[in-house]
Amino acid sequence: MEFLLVTGLSGAGLQTSAKVLEDLGWYVADNLPPELISRMVDLSLESDSRIERLAVVIDVRSRLFTGDFGWVLAELSSKPIHTRVLYLDASDDVLVRRFEQVRRSHPLQNDGIDGTLSEGIAAERDQLATVKAAADLVIDTSALAAHHLRQKIEDAFGGDANSTVQVTVQSFGFKYGLPMDADVVCDVRFLPNPHWIPELREHTGQSAGVRDYVLAQSGALDYLTTYHHLMELTIAGYRREGKRYMTIAVGCTGGKHRSVAMSEALAGRLGDDAGLNVRVVHRDLGRE
Repeated sequence: MEFLLVTGLSGAGLQTSAKVLEDLGWYVADNLPPELISRMVDLSLESDSRIERLAVVIDVRSRLFTGDFGWVLAELSSKPIHTRVLYLDASDDVLVRRFEQVRRSHPLQNDGIDGTLSEGIAAERDQLATVKAAADLVIDTSALAAHHLRQKIEDAFGGDANSTVQVTVQSFGFKYGLPMDADVVCDVRFLPNPHWIPELREHTGQSAGVRDYVLAQSGALDYLTTYHHLMELTIAGYRREGKRYMTIAVGCTGGKHRSVAMSEALAGRLGDDAGLNVRVVHRDLGRE
């Protein structure tokens, strides 16, 4: 099992890192007391559905955390796991600005003599000095936007999931409303409707007869090819921005013929593209 201990300064991006790790398939436990880390690992190893990648986020929000990780790492060294430590850092002025933007106090701010934000940051930095020195990877987020931090974490801990984009191609009928979770919407109502062909009316876009009829219409294959290229460009942009999920909605009037056939054809082409995990959903099929 891979085990990752995520720690660092408050405001340096711990919560963002936790979300990225979850997207990459890690099981993430946030703000776990140090005394429970070893037990959490044991439970993960013993469970029927064994956790392959476990990340624990720990920082000074836990009043039991003193910055001493030595004994925790010593306990973990006897277990059948690969342990790494990620430390997130940032400059004082950046941390002050971030706390002021969210209008929250520092966890150690009220423990000092003056109760100032700078005093809390200094106390935390001193408390975590030994942890930073022992970390396998230190990321300074002072000049990093959220998507740049995501990229660094994906590069370090993503594995095969780093470049995979989950694409859902969803057919729907406009008369039932637009899908609320669609990232892009494609309208194929410009194609002749098989509903008006008696021998095709009762079939769906999943049948060979309807599929061949729809794709044989003037402009259908050109539209499919152009839209596929457009989605390739869009997905490439999603990757650069660290987005790993995309829903493409393909609509016709009732969601039975044209949108179903075109969704299947588009998904088939996208399925040939490297780094994509494609599935097809027909939202309104059978609803009529």
